Amino acid sequence: MTTSSRPVSSSQPWLHQKGKVIQEFGTVKQFPIGLSYEARMYSCQRLNNVLADTQILYGLYKKHHWLMRGATFYQLHLVLDKHAGEQLELVDTIAERVQSLGGVAVGDPRHVAEITSIPRPPDGVEEVPAMLSRLLEAHETILIDAHDAASRTGELGDDGTNDLLVSQVIRTGELQAWFLAEHLVDTPLVRA
Repeated sequence: MTTSSRPVSSSQPWLHQKGKVIQEFGTVKQFPIGLSYEARMYSCQRLNNVLADTQILYGLYKKHHWLMRGATFYQLHLVLDKHAGEQLELVDTIAERVQSLGGVAVGDPRHVAEITSIPRPPDGVEEVPAMLSRLLEAHETILIDAHDAASRTGELGDDGTNDLLVSQVIRTGELQAWFLAEHLVDTPLVRA
């Protein structure tokens, strides 16, 4: 039995590959889904805006989850992590909708940072009410955009995008905003 001194080429990974872009961001390819090019293009643009903001909101939730402080630390730590997980599910769902329309979902964090409308937070730790307020403001930004996008995509006949925006993005965002806002209520002390 002899062994060859030559490496087996089929087991060597092809490293450092480069490829050409086969679909540009901001374009849609034709899919047989019964929607016009214009409707699919519009929906992809609006969904990518919501997707970028949702990715930023997910990041804010994780940041604030890690940096939570104070007497309500444990409860908020858990709530913020739960909300982050729900936002991450939305990220995947929105991205898949863009892809199913023939578009290209925004995914690179640097690209997300370029198109988000949610302001960047300070790098350090803010006070808890400021962190919660920042999350509420991000939710409101997304909700305003999602309400408008849902209405317009519905008018264009894109019921799938309308349904996604209403039943998942808006309903999840409204519920999460409610949970957060209730943590900012100043309840009076009850004296016995």
